[in-house]
Amino acid sequence: MRIAVIPGDGIGKEVMDSALAVLGELDLGLEFEFYEAGDEALKKYGKALPDETLEACKKSDAVLFGAAGETAADVIVRLRQELETYANVRPARAIRGVKCLYPGLDIVIVRENTECLYKGWEFQSDGSAFTIRLITERASERIARFAFELARREGRKKVTALHKANVMKKTCRIFRDACRRVAKEYGEIAFNEYYIDAACMYLVMDPFRFDVIVTTNMFGDIVSDLAAGLVGGLGIAPSANIGEKVSIFEPVHGAAFDIAGKGIANPTAMILTSAMMLRHLGFIDEAKKVEMAVEETIANGKTTPDLGGKLKTIEFTREVIRTLKELK
Repeated sequence: MRIAVIPGDGIGKEVMDSALAVLGELDLGLEFEFYEAGDEALKKYGKALPDETLEACKKSDAVLFGAAGETAADVIVRLRQELETYANVRPARAIRGVKCLYPGLDIVIVRENTECLYKGWEFQSDGSAFTIRLITERASERIARFAFELARREGRKKVTALHKANVMKKTCRIFRDACRRVAKEYGEIAFNEYYIDAACMYLVMDPFRFDVIVTTNMFGDIVSDLAAGLVGGLGIAPSANIGEKVSIFEPVHGAAFDIAGKGIANPTAMILTSAMMLRHLGFIDEAKKVEMAVEETIANGKTTPDLGGKLKTIEFTREVIRTLKELK
């Protein structure tokens, strides 16, 4: 299997090295091919997403992405659209050893990934600006069904749709009604819905009422970062962009230029993201071992500074690898 690797900008390179070092301990026959994209690529080639990189991603079995800086919209957002990765899956799961607001929390946010405000249809004229929000029945039904299938596959009990149909009476109602229709096909899985503002309050006050959340692109982007904060921050938040042909795997965090090059970046999110890739590619047991190795390392108090520890990025990676070898 061919994996297109895009380290990108800032700490993207550092955490990618960690993830590849962990994957290198597994004998899976994966072929890693490296490509450029991001702020540095823009300066070097005049394009944040060079044509060569885009074409390579289209021909790969999966894309492993680090981070992009100011050019994120031109890189990762465009990649999602070009590769038609319609489902953005963002788990928010508490890890033993990580101090957080809600130990034991385990929810998944399923975010529609191809339309909404992220289409980038913005216009400006005479001191005003406006954006077109696209919501379609097709994309809404597809993401709703993906969320219910995920719930069924993982043995989860409930899917909650987030929208604002009382204000956006056309676009959000299309999404809401699609979720309601699809829910009827999955009688064994409970379904409910909240307005996005109420949902944010409930996530802070009582997040255990959620299991799988399904929502539109912009709302999903916002609540997934909120959910990450509930379990310890973006440093432990992985994600996947799932398409029918090629899928993209990226940590939720950005380039974090303020700590880039200092050797203290937390690679947990990137390593867990690589485990999500393994799971998607069918390497279920190996994915579980990588996840267990990360969790055992953290649970034993071996963490990076953002989690209250003292380990450098490379030191933490070595501890994960050591634990992984013990699990074999």
